[in-house]
Amino acid sequence: MKRKSDQANVSASNGNGPRNKKPATAATGLRDRFGTGLFEPTTVKKYATSYATSEPYKHAVVSDLINDSLLRAVRKEILSNIHFTPKETDIYKIHQSGDLANLDGLDPAALEKLPSLLKLRDALYGEEFRRWIEKVSGAGAVSGVKTDMAVNVYVPGCHLLCHDDVIGSRRVSYILYLTDPDKPWKAEWGGALRLYSTDSLEDVDGKVFKVPRAEWSKVIPPAWNQLSFFAVQPGESFHDVEEVYKRALGDSEDDGGRMRMAISGWFHIPQEGEAGFEPGLEQRMAEKSSLQQLQGKADQFDEPQSVWFDPAAHEDGTDGGDDEDLTEKDLEFLLEYMTPNYLTPETVDELCELFAEESTLQLSNFLSKKFALRLREQFERCPDGIPTTREFGTSRPPHKHRFQYLHPAKPSTPNDGEGVATANPYEQLLDDFLPSLPFRKWLALATGLTLTRSSVLARRFRRSLDYQLAQGFEGRDPQLEYTLSITPTAGWGADEGEDGGDGDGAADDEGDNVGGYELYMAGAEEDDEASETGSVDIPAAVSQSATGAGNRRQSRKADPAVYQAAAAEDEDDGILFSNPASWNTLSVVLRDRGTLRFVKYVSRQAGGDRWDFTGGVGVEGGGEEGDGDDGEEEEEWEGCGE
Repeated sequence: MKRKSDQANVSASNGNGPRNKKPATAATGLRDRFGTGLFEPTTVKKYATSYATSEPYKHAVVSDLINDSLLRAVRKEILSNIHFTPKETDIYKIHQSGDLANLDGLDPAALEKLPSLLKLRDALYGEEFRRWIEKVSGAGAVSGVKTDMAVNVYVPGCHLLCHDDVIGSRRVSYILYLTDPDKPWKAEWGGALRLYSTDSLEDVDGKVFKVPRAEWSKVIPPAWNQLSFFAVQPGESFHDVEEVYKRALGDSEDDGGRMRMAISGWFHIPQEGEAGFEPGLEQRMAEKSSLQQLQGKADQFDEPQSVWFDPAAHEDGTDGGDDEDLTEKDLEFLLEYMTPNYLTPETVDELCELFAEESTLQLSNFLSKKFALRLREQFERCPDGIPTTREFGTSRPPHKHRFQYLHPAKPSTPNDGEGVATANPYEQLLDDFLPSLPFRKWLALATGLTLTRSSVLARRFRRSLDYQLAQGFEGRDPQLEYTLSITPTAGWGADEGEDGGDGDGAADDEGDNVGGYELYMAGAEEDDEASETGSVDIPAAVSQSATGAGNRRQSRKADPAVYQAAAAEDEDDGILFSNPASWNTLSVVLRDRGTLRFVKYVSRQAGGDRWDFTGGVGVEGGGEEGDGDDGEEEEEWEGCGE
């Protein structure tokens, strides 16, 4: 979204600086700022009944909340006088204002430009409407002192992925839509609020966890002057904001630019000195927050689970030998798949030297021309471009990741390069080549590491659906990770001219790429101290976003929320390795404890889905059994485990 060159550049504080807030608690007599009949007992009862019986969790949708003339004036003031900062992280892509709750902190000249917005703020946090929220939701008393609101603008390509809003003292989350009042929003433009159902799952100790399902069950499209709100509930109030979709060929241009503008924020629990204040409540709420769940308490229910195997172990339990040199039979096997140049001693030595310096490799045209051609033809001739008849699983929970996946077929004996078991090239890579001992030997030679057990997974990241949010590696010692990208479509930002025809990258309306890239970022330092929300004080330009997703990391470098803004400021952005979706590219990374890794959400505007194989390989001395698996539970193939 472009800023207006003639705007007044009024920017509200982001909340890091000193506040000079006028408490809204005493604001009464403001009913004329709301829609007709909102406070009538029959209306309150109607919404309370609807809220209490709603699914998948309690929520309400209120039409014509605000006096129409006032809200139109608010929208005009926002467009004329407030600038927005584009922000992009692993979990969202938006344009955002500062903290509008702190309007009183603006200088008088700036405040004069926002009289209607100030009226709206005072009405929303005034005593009468707070009592209305309390009666309808039954969630308990809410504060008139601690106010929390911002304007978020979603234009084509913008999105907000699954989260539950649980941070600090939030009690009720709300969204008030300011879409174009004269051009009704159409559901097919996207931008809907989507709510997720949860399953109650019991662990071996009888403890019950609520785990969100892979996809949403309730869709609430935006509409002018519509309020959506729900109680913030740890492990339950999971929701996202659907991508706003770019106009397709043939669509009418009379859509107002598809700008999904909304004021969103939270009603907090009463603060000390307010009626309803409960000492210690905020601390107890923090203990239940999804931030702690994200750190691994419910990892046992994650799908997929890591499946580890030892390519060198025979079914009878004996070792396959200590010789890690490639034999003639190994080379014959590898030549069925790999570009021959990567198998020459000179090239392997060069790769080993490069890896010793960088701890990363990125190899284009990794698969041989003959095999890559077979693989591409497999994509082209298969229905819907899916190169296998196997049924994919869908990962969960969606507040960590969502993508489709396949494990390798379980072999009767470890693959030692005797030959291929399947004719389908896609399945050959998954079942035969990547789990094989010859490939592991080649990885060891190319990296100079002594490698042990392995895991491999086939992934498909579907357009407008899939992603992997940033999580740290928790193994005691480093792990070697590789990704073989086999995305057959162009337009992902990979280098032009590679086999497969990748171009400069399809761009959305903001000139950015369409996602689908894999990124490694530096993790938290061991001596970093987290605040009660899991974040630390960072500069205003990269501060925690008011999206509800929050700042989920314990240090500036460990927070994906800063990687775009920091780069723009020419600072150390913490990015270690970036890997766009591409055709026939192998990346190899030595991953240390705490290093973050994510795959960015794939926009509907992408030319296709992202396809890859990803694997982890243990490094000798890499910790006890159970380490090196990215915090996930593990399984082992019967007959070939450690």
